[in-house]
Amino acid sequence: MFKALKSKNFKLFFYGQSVSVIGTWMQKTAISWMVYSITGSVFLLGLTTFLSMIPSLFLAPLAGSIIGRYDRHKSMLLLQSMAMIQAGTLAILIYFKIYNINFILALSLIQGIINAFDMTCRQTMMIDIVDDKEDLPNAVALNSTLNNFARIAGPALAGIILHNYGEDICFIGNFLSYIPVLISLLMMKITPHIKAVDKFKMLEDFIEGFDYVKKEAEMAKMLLMLMCSSLFVISFNTLMPVFAKDIFSGNAQTFSWFESAAGIGSILSAIYLANLKKSDQMSKIMIAASLLLGFSIIILAYSNNLTVALICMAISGIGMMAQTSSINIYVQTQSAVNMRSRSISYYLMAYQGMIPVGSLIIGYVSHIIGTRHTVAIQGIICILSVIVYVYYKKHKSSEELETCPVPYENSKF
Repeated sequence: MFKALKSKNFKLFFYGQSVSVIGTWMQKTAISWMVYSITGSVFLLGLTTFLSMIPSLFLAPLAGSIIGRYDRHKSMLLLQSMAMIQAGTLAILIYFKIYNINFILALSLIQGIINAFDMTCRQTMMIDIVDDKEDLPNAVALNSTLNNFARIAGPALAGIILHNYGEDICFIGNFLSYIPVLISLLMMKITPHIKAVDKFKMLEDFIEGFDYVKKEAEMAKMLLMLMCSSLFVISFNTLMPVFAKDIFSGNAQTFSWFESAAGIGSILSAIYLANLKKSDQMSKIMIAASLLLGFSIIILAYSNNLTVALICMAISGIGMMAQTSSINIYVQTQSAVNMRSRSISYYLMAYQGMIPVGSLIIGYVSHIIGTRHTVAIQGIICILSVIVYVYYKKHKSSEELETCPVPYENSKF
């Protein structure tokens, strides 16, 4: 399971990130709870998530082109430093009790812009920091395991801190969590990759990347599936403060339980993916995971028991993690070397870019028809999308068989 840690650079990256991502999830939980507690608005809750992620929709393809033309190691150092400054600014505001929703929304947007480039750089950098390229799928799965462990520890820690000390400690903790990342990045020794000669043909890069993804039929279908899931399904997480506070009459700690339950499911799924010996079954894993996600959130929607709801959240975490990571592994391993950064940028656009749009839509729809009905509809859409994907996958396979020429020895002549 840990074979990618044989690579010194990946080991440094993994250990540095293990602290930082806990801080990131701690801040994410604190912001969601704080915004909903201050405003009582589901719409503003959705808007906060929207602003922190929407830049990926527009900037991810551009980021893929730019990151592919510059030294990824230096870019990562710059981006992590900028993220640290953003976290520090938010910590100062909340420490001095400046609960200005406009400032919070603006800083969420800045975070989203940084993340659009940071996530593309982080994913593309995997190929540079893993010595044995056969360990790349394992590195991707381990990175996902790390993120999902943080999804358990971060919200759980945030719940304790919010309940006993307040939001400012969460934000200060996130600011300090960037120190190990910067130290680990400075300790890495990476041979700079060959830079592109012309750094101003970004439009051509965008078109070339789009044409490549479109021609790779299986990759295109998986990315469309991910886009549908991110837009209409995964955004159900945005409504978890409503479940915690209003439906189950809980507090900040109850909300952290929902986040941690999803994290437990996600880490179990990530461990399974990390132990896979081959990466040739990603399509089947994605289908099974999507069905699991859809059914679990339908049950969650109408659950009246907190324990059942938390179990459903854990199962949804398994499905969501396996769905997104199987597609990520497929894109990372099947893309041509010169197209990897652009393929990954389209993955991030379909994933990170669509979630904020979905969060905004879900926040508005739940305001009209109610939270429970909204989440149930999301589960139904997830199951229907799997049916459509399987239908077109089989339909395409049938067409290929029909157009395949009949061998001479099996023909009537």
